[in-house]
Amino acid sequence: MNPFGRLRWFLGRLVSPVRAVVPGGNPSSADVDPDDGQQEESDDEEDPMADDQPDVWLVVGLGNPGPSYAAHRHNIGYLVVDELARRMGSPFRAHKTGRADVVEGRLGTPGTPGPRVVLAKSRSYMNEVGGPIKALATFYKVEPEQIVAIHDELDIDFGMLRVKRGGGDNGHNGLKSMRSSFGSGEFFRVRSGIGRPPGRQDVADFVLSNYSTTERKELPFEIDRAADAVESLISDGLEKTQSRFNS
Repeated sequence: MNPFGRLRWFLGRLVSPVRAVVPGGNPSSADVDPDDGQQEESDDEEDPMADDQPDVWLVVGLGNPGPSYAAHRHNIGYLVVDELARRMGSPFRAHKTGRADVVEGRLGTPGTPGPRVVLAKSRSYMNEVGGPIKALATFYKVEPEQIVAIHDELDIDFGMLRVKRGGGDNGHNGLKSMRSSFGSGEFFRVRSGIGRPPGRQDVADFVLSNYSTTERKELPFEIDRAADAVESLISDGLEKTQSRFNS
């Protein structure tokens, strides 16, 4: 991240919502296979979503499941929802649909009626995420305008972030699958730049490869900033979030 970008990230942190961290939380890492070690839902636990507030936000981290994909550029969405889960102090659990892992909770200070959020990671590969995400949206009664997809973006340089609503898929298979399943692209996107591949490297090879050594030093800042942008989008709306984070 360049000095100006780092300043914008810091200023964004000053105005982002207070994060809710509960001691003892153990959200799953992106390098854990979704079929290994995930906790199953229990019907006996308190439901953090249960009240008369109608709006639920579905925040989807796009990526591929399994440890062999965990550090790839294409998996930035998983890394960001892992950070949001850490802030919420809750672990990912297998959803009843069997097709995704989720965290249910609220953004904001513990004990306050913050926005209700479901964080989600599909157990399907990138080109098939639409079906599992649509099943979650149906289960939680969430419309596309209450969905946030976090994904990598080739046409934005690494260290840059953009937030928008709607648009095409720009060749991104995860967005393409979601648009096909929902019949609409009118969901929000938090787009984390990865830039174009150097030289003649194939795009697929590039997105399915690890970040460079230099990029890995900056990656924690980019994950943190993208998580801040999601919180801001849900709490403060698109216009304010774009003015704070779009670079």
